[in-house]
Amino acid sequence: MNAPIKHASRYWGTKTDFASLMAHVEKVGPILDKNSEANEKLGRLNEETFEALKPIRMSHIFAGEDIGGAQLPPTRGLQLIEAITYHSGAAGWISMVHACIGAMSAAFLPDTAIGRLFDGKTDNRFSGQGTPTGMLKKVDGGYRLNGKWSYASGIYHATFTHTAALLDDGNGQPAKDEKGDVIVLCAHAPVDDHELLGNWNVLGLQATGSIDYAANDVFIPDDMVFPILTAEPQRMQEFFSLGVVGLAAIGHSGWAIGASRRMLEEAAKYAKTKTGRAGLLGESDKFWYDFGRAEARVRAARAFLFEVWREVEASIEAGNRMTTRQISLVHLAKSEVHEAGVDACHFVYRSLGGASLRYGVMQRIYREMLTASNHFTINPNIVAAAGRDIAGLWSDRTWQFYDLIEKK
Repeated sequence: MNAPIKHASRYWGTKTDFASLMAHVEKVGPILDKNSEANEKLGRLNEETFEALKPIRMSHIFAGEDIGGAQLPPTRGLQLIEAITYHSGAAGWISMVHACIGAMSAAFLPDTAIGRLFDGKTDNRFSGQGTPTGMLKKVDGGYRLNGKWSYASGIYHATFTHTAALLDDGNGQPAKDEKGDVIVLCAHAPVDDHELLGNWNVLGLQATGSIDYAANDVFIPDDMVFPILTAEPQRMQEFFSLGVVGLAAIGHSGWAIGASRRMLEEAAKYAKTKTGRAGLLGESDKFWYDFGRAEARVRAARAFLFEVWREVEASIEAGNRMTTRQISLVHLAKSEVHEAGVDACHFVYRSLGGASLRYGVMQRIYREMLTASNHFTINPNIVAAAGRDIAGLWSDRTWQFYDLIEKK
């Protein structure tokens, strides 16, 4: 394994000007905004939108500088995803998918695969599904992948798939390891090797193009897979000991805080136009009381989120791998920014009547937040397990994917 990369700034990259990335988001924000309705109708980001995002190289923001990445710390990744999402929920969603799956690929694939995928010639982008609804069968030099998967957010703008599949034991059944657990591998293959099936007719996040896709006997070289449940980081071991779930948490959390902030600002802007005589929204003490409570909770959730991730960064910088308790707090913070966002969106939707009912920014964010909060990564069972750990009931367990399991 490669040694962790440490710089004078302790652990994180020194070559990327983070302020310039944020300035670029601010510059292209109006482009993301103005294309939101057209992108929903299209079912994906249009060319103008994605071209505006490409210079940020979201698929590389967490990858190490030695393989062409920006090596950003988690808190800066959160801020970047938050800023993009503020202008467009769909653009933010695709950005966070490319960032987090790009990080997973950079973390867990062997050096030979990294040499091809992060070769400095092509900014590869990754999309796919982490639920193993297909099978990988061992053949000479690699595997054959077959199956169908859903929710491939950003696949229209990706170059490689990132697909979880069960290992075939040779008899069409899932293979198991020495502990009796099924073996789940994450396979990477060019998007063009797959069949894109569509099937994305949903309440919100319509422009993410999170379609179904299929693999029909796709060849996967030996070095283009990693064990998704038990993957050991091949580089930057401290940071990437977050695992695929911890890395995904950065993206989902950043998305939620960006959407929540935009929703509350849109509500305040609208309410301030409705003043001047009794009974109008801007003169309502009840509205401004509820607005203040929503604002306080969203800010509190964001503060908790950054408190957790600053502590994670400090631990990484000290040369430590992630602990069970740290991952539990990551899950709790991720859940709270979504719950605070959902409550804020419900408040805005119910308070503003026709203004939020009709198509527009507030209606779109409302639909997107409800969709995002149904994602498996926000599952109540995860929060319950984290709560048990924090309380000391399951302190002898360890996180494996989204389960807090007994140590074997």
